[in-house]
Amino acid sequence: MKKLIFILSAICGVSLQSCHNQHQSIGGEPISLKYATNLKISQLDSCTVVELRNPWDTARLLHAYVLVPADSALPHSLPAGTLVRTPVRRALVYTSVHTGLIVSLGALNQIAGVCDTEYLQQPVVRQRITDGQIVDAGNAMSPDIERVAEMHPDAVLLSPFENGGYGPIEKMGIPIVECADYMEVSPLACAEWMRFYGLLFGCADVADSLFNVVERNYCSLRDSALQTTTRPTLLTDLKTGAAWYVPGGCSTTGRFYTDAGANYLFADFQKSGAVPLAFETVFERANNADFWLFKYNRATDYTYTALAAENDLYTQFSPFNTRKIYGCNTDYVPYYDEVPFRPDWFLRDLVRIFHPELLPDYEMRYFSPLK
Repeated sequence: MKKLIFILSAICGVSLQSCHNQHQSIGGEPISLKYATNLKISQLDSCTVVELRNPWDTARLLHAYVLVPADSALPHSLPAGTLVRTPVRRALVYTSVHTGLIVSLGALNQIAGVCDTEYLQQPVVRQRITDGQIVDAGNAMSPDIERVAEMHPDAVLLSPFENGGYGPIEKMGIPIVECADYMEVSPLACAEWMRFYGLLFGCADVADSLFNVVERNYCSLRDSALQTTTRPTLLTDLKTGAAWYVPGGCSTTGRFYTDAGANYLFADFQKSGAVPLAFETVFERANNADFWLFKYNRATDYTYTALAAENDLYTQFSPFNTRKIYGCNTDYVPYYDEVPFRPDWFLRDLVRIFHPELLPDYEMRYFSPLK
């Protein structure tokens, strides 16, 4: 503990955080982004500046980062922002989705620690934790600060939330990278953030190439689905507690359903998040839906029998009786690890369900029909 106190006291006086509350023009050559709305990247002579727009207050900045190559001398004058020497060599990564992306970018050796290991599904990462090559930093809401100090990370990647603080780790002088990709409102906008992470980890070319593949696949699938003449109606999710939460029509999930050529029955709720509805409202609007899709997490897969036992009213929906319900069991399916940065894979599942004639030989990755 004394060692930890010494480490903290030595670095607490170092502040690399920028002012988050105002936007200043920094000039430079902008790097073109096609979809991301909360991300701006500019290339200057001596550094790269990345500005994150605050998704909860779009007139303000959430954070600005100044990326300077580690093998270059630090310039005397730099734009305002959190300094990050690149490539990041020892990252503490809070989420499984960003851990998975870093692995996909070929930067596995640059992951020093992770949080919430019970949610990690990448075998290579789990093996490295077992072998002691990657540190288990504990719960993301309250990481083990002593372990964090001992792993000497040069960046912490975490998902921000509105008006949120990050506890003691903010006082350690380590650059905190706020991964606000999940607040984008289209699948390709979210995925395009991989270009920022590619800059952080020194694999920008790999990230750009991967995003080009994702974009090409996604747009091809979307265009094929939208050229079909049918639009099957869609019900989603399950009742949770007192409400039935459905994705808003302006959400990333809502966009997925539209791009897959479905008539999403709650698309007119122009919200970017989930919309809580009464059971009666859902039933009135969607009892005759063609398909019913939902995600869940449980030790055994849902069946029609289990669904009826949970709520007998589910049997009154048409997809229950026509056997057109598909489930995604996230207990073992890597939905959360993969979909944010591989939306083309998820869209392929949806197109296979709604328009099977377009992908007759494709075996779904995430969804499976209930038994």
